Amino acid sequence: MIGLIAVTAAGRTSAARLASAWPDGRVYPGPARRAVTQAFAECDQIVCFLAVGATVRLIAPLLTAKTSDPGVVCVDEACAFVVPVAGAHAGGANRLARAAAGVLGATAVITTASDAAGIPALDEFGADLGFHCEPGGDLAEVGRAILSGERVTVSMDQTWPVPPLPPNVVRTESPEPGVPSIVVTDRAADVSSPSVIYRPPSLVLGAGASRGVTDAEIGGLMDAALAAAGVSPASVRQVATIDLKEDEQGLLLAARERGWPVTGYRADDLAAVRVPNPSEAVRAVTGTPSVAEAAALLAAGAGGVLAAGKRKSGNATVAIARRQPRGRLALVGLGPGARDLMSSRAIAELQRASVIVGLGQYVERIRDLLRPGSRVVASELGAEQERAAAAVAQTRAGHAVALVGSGDVGIYAMASPALEIADGSVEVVGVPGVTAAVAAAAVLGAPLGHDHACISLSDLHTPWEAIERRIAAAADADFVICFYNPRSQARAGHLVKGLAIVASRRPPQTPVGMVTDAYRPGQRVVLSTLAEVDPAKADMRTLVIVGSSQTHVVAGRMVTPRGYRWRQA
Repeated sequence: MIGLIAVTAAGRTSAARLASAWPDGRVYPGPARRAVTQAFAECDQIVCFLAVGATVRLIAPLLTAKTSDPGVVCVDEACAFVVPVAGAHAGGANRLARAAAGVLGATAVITTASDAAGIPALDEFGADLGFHCEPGGDLAEVGRAILSGERVTVSMDQTWPVPPLPPNVVRTESPEPGVPSIVVTDRAADVSSPSVIYRPPSLVLGAGASRGVTDAEIGGLMDAALAAAGVSPASVRQVATIDLKEDEQGLLLAARERGWPVTGYRADDLAAVRVPNPSEAVRAVTGTPSVAEAAALLAAGAGGVLAAGKRKSGNATVAIARRQPRGRLALVGLGPGARDLMSSRAIAELQRASVIVGLGQYVERIRDLLRPGSRVVASELGAEQERAAAAVAQTRAGHAVALVGSGDVGIYAMASPALEIADGSVEVVGVPGVTAAVAAAAVLGAPLGHDHACISLSDLHTPWEAIERRIAAAADADFVICFYNPRSQARAGHLVKGLAIVASRRPPQTPVGMVTDAYRPGQRVVLSTLAEVDPAKADMRTLVIVGSSQTHVVAGRMVTPRGYRWRQA
């Protein structure tokens, strides 16, 4: 819940705006001190429409630890600035400030050093992957070394799709003595200071139990198995068992006490898992020759391996499996070119990725947005399959990858070839972009107000005969037609032929709009008709829109009616 605190009329008005925009926002009325005290006890985050000094004095007696205190931001009386004052990272105050600024039309004033330098904050590094920062680490010292440009090492047992780290943070097999280090491991670690250790969610505990097992017995067996394997309980993601034991109270209580969810699997699914220590006695009772080992491996997923075989007590059995991290592939549409038409989510994904793959000219457009330490894999026009393969290969290696494309990456772009070769071993995130057709239509007016079809005139991937049939079918159906890739040096006649097919089925006065470099410097717009349009004015950066029989021009704007019959009351 987000607490909203205001004491002036202007503040209350702004608080009400946030409350209407945020379903979890709650306005706390009353005197400021009472409202702040109550919100601090009840809320995850707080927005104070108060001066920074006043807010600091009010929250100072309430602060206990940065890991548990709510994030607090202040908004000035003029609603011009939103300033995080406590819990910038752990409490999410920086994110809250940006969100509030977006609603209020204000400017978020972010002062944390890592954000100013464009590097991940160590106290939230890997948080979206489920990392737990081990208490007692040297966060401040390692963070200072990173910001100062000193050598810092990062070592990981497995490659996780972490965000980029600056060039002075060097990947090594293990920490170097006396050098500040970041360590990502599920194993027991004896690392010299200064260091920060993160526990990834890499382990699964498989568990089997006799009816009536106590939480003390099975919980003690779990702890002993983890200790014997030399791995951290903080890296356990879940407990897996057979569905017959999903109601076993001792098992459930032991898992709950340790903060681990329990998942059950059918005997048939468990029986299909190959294990090193099957038991016919277990099969006779449960229908599967293995519960603990099989459940651990099944929950670990593709690439999972046993970290420790089954370990038994009188009434329980446990085993440990290690998950294979999945790389993260973000398919990012950059929009037509103007920076303010690129979505905030696209920018966030570009800054989240440690590897950026794309056409060289597109990468150059967004290079200033990339975090220090990002690695760029750029190629030239025409190497679509190679770009897709490079992006998927980097993702399979465990990295966080952004594959970028102009407009929307899923429309005549890179998403299709990438997803054709990606498999379930990678995580995929799609970020839509403003397409060339949408951008050109907005420049022209409203030509896409009714049914429309998009057809590429490039025959690199589609035979020209098939393209001609599609153009004829769209024209016969009276679709508005958007021609992508209308004209190049090698295909100078394709647009002429395509327009001729449409002209044989539409009136000569049918509007035709051509937009080149929509929303980029040098944008060019031509509004003509089928009878008068000059195809030579188009190139590969042009989007051509041919109207339907209902499309017309109103005050210099191309409009296709929705087709409604408006009636006066």
